[in-house]
Amino acid sequence: MTIFKGAGVAIITPFHEDGSIHYDRLAELIDYHCENGTDAIIVCGTTGESATMTEAEHMDCIKFTIEQTKKRLPVIAGTGSNCTKTAIELSTQAARAGADGILIVTPYYNKATQEGLKAHYKAIVREAKVPAILYSVASRTGVNIEPETVVSLVKEEDYIVGVKEASGNISQVAKIMQLADGNIDLYSGNDDQIVPLLSLGAKGVISVLSNVAPVETHEICAKFFAGDIEGSRALQLKALPLIEQLFSEVNPIPVKKAVSLLGMEAGPLRMPLTELTEVHTQSLAKAMKEFGIKLA
Repeated sequence: MTIFKGAGVAIITPFHEDGSIHYDRLAELIDYHCENGTDAIIVCGTTGESATMTEAEHMDCIKFTIEQTKKRLPVIAGTGSNCTKTAIELSTQAARAGADGILIVTPYYNKATQEGLKAHYKAIVREAKVPAILYSVASRTGVNIEPETVVSLVKEEDYIVGVKEASGNISQVAKIMQLADGNIDLYSGNDDQIVPLLSLGAKGVISVLSNVAPVETHEICAKFFAGDIEGSRALQLKALPLIEQLFSEVNPIPVKKAVSLLGMEAGPLRMPLTELTEVHTQSLAKAMKEFGIKLA
């Protein structure tokens, strides 16, 4: 029940100057990814600023992405919430709209126990009945999904197929794969760790980098899968300076600026996020050029 293999883009959400979603620009971005090697579109995740969307905007954005993609790529909808009831509603609606899968972040702020996480995830997938990827990013949510919890959920719930691992803890990732005996769809949640996680059996990456370098991010995965480990590693290392600049301030501040530097105006950020500083903007532009990306 693997949803995708390769490089999925954690797509930004472009806004008008008044803060409303710029659907014409979103359509252009979706087409851009469909035509430039991206393997899946992940909409309304952290990079898509879902935390500042109303539930109505959230669902409209998911539905629009599914319709615009026209089955050219799998669409995975970010439907997590710190309220289990809300996550069930969003996930169920996304499934009905035709999402190929859902990405469910751990409940933030509540700081659930591991048993609470199990109950949360089970309640969601038993209602939504669509393939689900757990999203472990304790740096943002304040709670880690322990390896034993991840593997337990994958073994006990048919609709839970994998995990986006953004802990940065390679030992934790290795433990997940060891406990699961490889029977789990693992995705890197960190662009600087794509190859290390592929070496542990990952199916790919859910990527911020793909927003501005979709072909190269796809190739990091494709080369590895084809047995060209050296080529994959070389691309990973080449991308590190750009990845560093894409996280010079909290995501998605730099990547929205990067998309605009490509000439695909991304619009403003929603508060409390603020625009990338001039110093970081200059460093980002320099890194993009050195990576070989042509700026507008």
